[in-house]
Amino acid sequence: MKPVTRSCILAAALLAALPAFAQISDGVVKLGVINDQSGPYAALTGPGSALAVRMAVEDMKAQLGDTKVEVLVADHQNKPDVGLTIVKRWFDVDKVDAVLDIANSAVALGVQSVIKEKNKIALYGIVGTTELTGKQCARTGFSWVHDSYALVSGPARTLTKAGLDTWYFVAADFAFGKNMVQEAKNFIGANGGKAVGEIFHPMGTSDYSAFLLQAQASNAKVVAFANAGAQLVNAMKQWKEFGMQEGKQRPVSLLLSITDVHAAGIDVMQGLSGTSAWYWDRNDNTRAFARRFFERHKAMPTESQAGMYSATTHYLKAVLATKSDATDAVAEKMRSTPVNDMYARNATLRDDGKLAHDFLLVTVKSKAESKAAWDYYKISAVIPADEAYIPLAQSDCPLLASAAAKAK
Repeated sequence: MKPVTRSCILAAALLAALPAFAQISDGVVKLGVINDQSGPYAALTGPGSALAVRMAVEDMKAQLGDTKVEVLVADHQNKPDVGLTIVKRWFDVDKVDAVLDIANSAVALGVQSVIKEKNKIALYGIVGTTELTGKQCARTGFSWVHDSYALVSGPARTLTKAGLDTWYFVAADFAFGKNMVQEAKNFIGANGGKAVGEIFHPMGTSDYSAFLLQAQASNAKVVAFANAGAQLVNAMKQWKEFGMQEGKQRPVSLLLSITDVHAAGIDVMQGLSGTSAWYWDRNDNTRAFARRFFERHKAMPTESQAGMYSATTHYLKAVLATKSDATDAVAEKMRSTPVNDMYARNATLRDDGKLAHDFLLVTVKSKAESKAAWDYYKISAVIPADEAYIPLAQSDCPLLASAAAKAK
């Protein structure tokens, strides 16, 4: 048996002093993108979000060096049971480190429970329910794009104050639609307006005639749609067919996406107002990313897809900074580092998990105003982050109490 030398003891001491998390488990960082790949929200998120994640990985390749990154993709079909089965398998069997996008409120709330149990990271895209960063907030769950409060605060406050003070809602009959309607009603009432009615439609609805006729009969000054994707497209096509585009009622989308405008046609969507977390034609940086994305996807990126590029990049930078894919180390680094990229400037992750960034109040241009394909939005206002999100003092996220105690 060889004697233990002083150099051996010193080497052992140095190794023991190294951070336990300074390594990549299994030699690879695994990301799982799960969303609606083929249903009503596929254009808004779907394959485009998976592409955005892959683009972020590719763009980080020089910095990543020998660090391997794998991207898995799955379709949850907007079914919580399907989504949770996939996510649990990813964590337990495939050793996925973080899941991205999700893009469905019911699925996201289920995923939030899973990441708490298994201590994993989730980077949510267009998840509307405020419960995700409210009562169900998680230390490792981050809402990157928007929630219902941020989407409705701009148009509900601005339009109501401008005299468009009676609202009727046509909404999808699941967690997202119901949460959007409730948040909008809160804002309308607080600003002197009134919600005169609401009607909820099933996910797979294609005939909106009965819903639109009820909205028309309400004589509300605003008809607000709390749905998206193919649902909004079909509803607006029938809005035009019924001659409601020529009427006095103002259409507002509580979740407006450029892909929906493109699918329906600008002649159908013109005059529709809404809030967007991001727009491709805002500045040189957004346009540069959008052109690269378009070359591969043949459509301009949505706010959700741009957000997933940003979230992936921020996550991988945290992995590099900590030399680890350990959940606690990476999540802490993400929280302590501002986000500055083509998606958001000087944005920060709040203690409730929201990425606090500015929003845009937009209106779809008329055919005469639009100069080219995808030139669809007029930006009427920038809503600063401190106005867009629910104040932390009003949040019911349990994490805030512990954060306040730490600060003392």
